[in-house]
Amino acid sequence: MASDILNTTFAALADPTRRAILHRLASGETSVKRLAQPFKISGPAISKHLKVLERAGLISRGRRAQWRPCRLKARPLKDAVDWLEHYRRFWEESLDRLDDYLNELQGKENKHGQKK
Repeated sequence: MASDILNTTFAALADPTRRAILHRLASGETSVKRLAQPFKISGPAISKHLKVLERAGLISRGRRAQWRPCRLKARPLKDAVDWLEHYRRFWEESLDRLDDYLNELQGKENKHGQKK
């Protein structure tokens, strides 16, 4: 199940328009009309993007009279970050080992005045 959630989250994040929408929603809830303003795409296209984000659990949409607010829901992003954290540690440890190895080589070079 966690894999399905991650798949849905990463699929939603794969599109630059959806990432831009999330970026705008990070500043606070806003209407669909306001969200759509900077994009050069149709209203139905924005609606499709919002549906993908909503299915992924990344946004919620409400209805207050004529106002249709959208709000960021960051929990799926935290789940993605937690999953990615494992790989960040992997790369940091790999780079630390490379750094240690290079320092060891430099030490040998400095000690002997030449490369071995």
